[in-house]
Amino acid sequence: MSGFASKQSPTADKMDDKCAQVFRQIEFMHGSVLGMANVLTEADLAYRPWAGKRSLGELLGHMALLCSADLRLSDGDTEDQMKVYYRENRPDGLKESLLTLSRSVEELRGRYDLYTAASLEEKTTSWWGATYTRFGWLVQIAVHLAHHRGQLHSMLLTIGKDPERPLFE
Repeated sequence: MSGFASKQSPTADKMDDKCAQVFRQIEFMHGSVLGMANVLTEADLAYRPWAGKRSLGELLGHMALLCSADLRLSDGDTEDQMKVYYRENRPDGLKESLLTLSRSVEELRGRYDLYTAASLEEKTTSWWGATYTRFGWLVQIAVHLAHHRGQLHSMLLTIGKDPERPLFE
């Protein structure tokens, strides 16, 4: 893949400052999701507040894969490749979803640790036609995670389980 820093490059030792700021937010959101999940039981995962929409467990499963999946989208994976990815990666239960979320965030960070300043400006296009720079994709991923974290928080409140976690620093 183009745009990666070599292991000897000073760029590989320090993430781009803009990316580091976005990752600070992603890591805060990751921690808040883990904290919110502390109030959940496996039985809670079946809760589906709206017909035809995700259950609490399905939402957590989606969030668990979000960073890894969106990274693949930014790499230009096709619709068929993404269907296979989702079919082969389905976290089962609360514990597995949270572990998968942590791995997904680590995978995203690992990739962005390798990008050079020039590669962050490289534009890529998703299978449905959305085009962003690599940095733009990172912002999109953070926004996507924030959106679903807000959904999770709302769903917890509707079942009477206030996670008592701040959503912002």
